[in-house]
Amino acid sequence: MRRVTVVATAATLAGLALVAGCAHRRPVALPRDHKAPLLYVALGDSTVEGIGATSPAMTYVARLHTRLRGVYPRAAVINLGVGGATSADVVSDQLDRAILLRPNLVTLSVGPNDITSHVPVAEYEDNVGRVFRRLTGEINAVVVVNLMPDLAVTPRFHGRDNEPAVARLTVDFNAALTRQARRYGVEVVDLYKPSQTEIPRQPELLAADGYHPSDLGYARWAELLWMGVEKRIGHRSASAE
Repeated sequence: MRRVTVVATAATLAGLALVAGCAHRRPVALPRDHKAPLLYVALGDSTVEGIGATSPAMTYVARLHTRLRGVYPRAAVINLGVGGATSADVVSDQLDRAILLRPNLVTLSVGPNDITSHVPVAEYEDNVGRVFRRLTGEINAVVVVNLMPDLAVTPRFHGRDNEPAVARLTVDFNAALTRQARRYGVEVVDLYKPSQTEIPRQPELLAADGYHPSDLGYARWAELLWMGVEKRIGHRSASAE
């Protein structure tokens, strides 16, 4: 994962919010029967693997699974996230495995490594579009994706020469991600705006490396991502009572 402070126009941010709130496709929901088995698969980079957390139980993926089990007691989780993964790595190394598992719910967090690896925005957009197209088309999964946090507010980039460039790219990549999410009816969770205000005020949200989330940071990610997942929880059917 990577982050940075961004100087974006009001129009750019307004556009992101508008796109994030729309979807061409009818939203897919999680099972109405809350007693049914449910599989959650997590895709992405080091934030998914949980770099910066003190234990696997402290990652946002594990925390989301705990919340899911509060609604779906038979929910299981498989974490396919790998540190250093780019969007192309998700397509080549994680996507087929996820499809074979036929999960009900998939979360995706990817992008910072694309930025630092100088992947063009158009290539990133094509990759995430492929992920969304297959997950929503082949297995009709509920897909929840997070916008990248503002990378510039972390010590990794703040005050460095590349801060303005990374800041600008973070906005551009988030816009690309949101366009594809809108196209395929994917739920978008905004980590960008909260990070801009929360990380400067609470540096303890970051791990000792000054870049990845800490246990506290992952707890906050899980809290925000849960709001996206919660929107897709099917109402309990009469037969499930």
